[in-house]
Amino acid sequence: MAKRIMTTDETEEDLRLEPSLRPQTLDQYIGQEKARKSMRIYIEAAKARGETLDHVLFYGPPGLGKTTLAGIIANEMGVNMKVTSGPAIEKPGEIAAVLNGLNEGDVLFVDEIHRLNRQVEEVLYPAMEDFAIDIMIGKGAAARSIRLDLPHFTLVGATTRAGLLTAPLRDRFGVIHHLEYYTAEELKTIVLRSANVIGVKIDEDGAMAIARRSRGTPRLANRLLKRTRDIAQVMYDGEITKEVASKALDFLDVDRMGLDNLDRLILTTMIDKFSGGPVGLDTLAAAIGEDAGTIEDVYEPYLIKNGLINRTPKGRVVTDRAYTHLGLEHVSE
Repeated sequence: MAKRIMTTDETEEDLRLEPSLRPQTLDQYIGQEKARKSMRIYIEAAKARGETLDHVLFYGPPGLGKTTLAGIIANEMGVNMKVTSGPAIEKPGEIAAVLNGLNEGDVLFVDEIHRLNRQVEEVLYPAMEDFAIDIMIGKGAAARSIRLDLPHFTLVGATTRAGLLTAPLRDRFGVIHHLEYYTAEELKTIVLRSANVIGVKIDEDGAMAIARRSRGTPRLANRLLKRTRDIAQVMYDGEITKEVASKALDFLDVDRMGLDNLDRLILTTMIDKFSGGPVGLDTLAAAIGEDAGTIEDVYEPYLIKNGLINRTPKGRVVTDRAYTHLGLEHVSE
C-alpha cells in the first residue's frame, strides 16, 4: 500500500522537520486555549514557590501537540527534558535507570504511557508520590529491599487512549488535560507560522485552504504545507495562493473535508456493495482488503466525528451527509 499522507502517525519526515516548527514557549503556542492558560498558572505558581511542577497528563488524538507542550513545560521551568515511551520500557530496572539519571527539577516525558506494563508502573508509583524507588537486592531468602531517593522531577505523560490507563496511575497525575481538535482559524495561524519558519511564500487564503483540509490536526497541516510547497515550486511560481493550494491538494487526493482516497474507498464500498449499510466491520475489511483493526482505529474515528458514518448494533451505516459530500443520490429502499 502506498504511504498515506493523511495519517496522524509520525513519519520520518515529521521527526526531521517538526522540531524546527514546534513553538518553544507558551506565548508562541497556538490553540488549546484552556490547557495553555492553565499550564501558565501552574508553571508560574511552581516557579514562585521554588518547587517542581506537579505531574501532568495530556490525552487526545495524535498530532495535536502533546510532545510540544511537554517541551514547552521544560523550557518554561528552565529544566531539561528526558524523552521515552511506554513500549520502550520493558523492565522495572530500565525505568529505575531512567529515573536515577534525572537531575533536580527535570521533566520526564513518557509518550504512549498507557502501554507501560504493570511491573514498570509499580516502580513509578513511589517515584511519583515520594520521589523514591524501591530496589530489590539479592535473591531468595536473602533478598531485601532498599529505598533509593530520587531528585524531584515532573512526569509528563501523553496518551491517545486515556481509557487504557490504570486508575492508580491516572490518579497520581495532579494536572490532566484533554487536547481538542483545532479550528480552521487556529490551523491557518499555524500554517502561516510554519511557512515563515521554512521560508515558503504563502498568503492568508492559501493558508486557510490548507487549514480547512487538515482534519483539525497541526501535524497534518504542516505535512500538507510541505507537500503543497513542493507542488507550488515545480508547477507554479513557488507562492502558495488559494488557487495553488486547492489544485495541489486536489492533486494529492485530499478533498475539502480532508478525506483521502482510502477514506472515500470505505464510504463508496459501503454504498456500492452494501447499499450504505449496515455492514459488519470484518465484512467491510474483507471488501476493501484492509485489516479490521486498522479501519476501526485509524480510519473510522474521523469519519464518525464528521458524521459520515454511524455505528449501530447491526453494523456501520453511511449517513446522508456522506452521500451529499460524495455527490451521490441516496436511494432509500
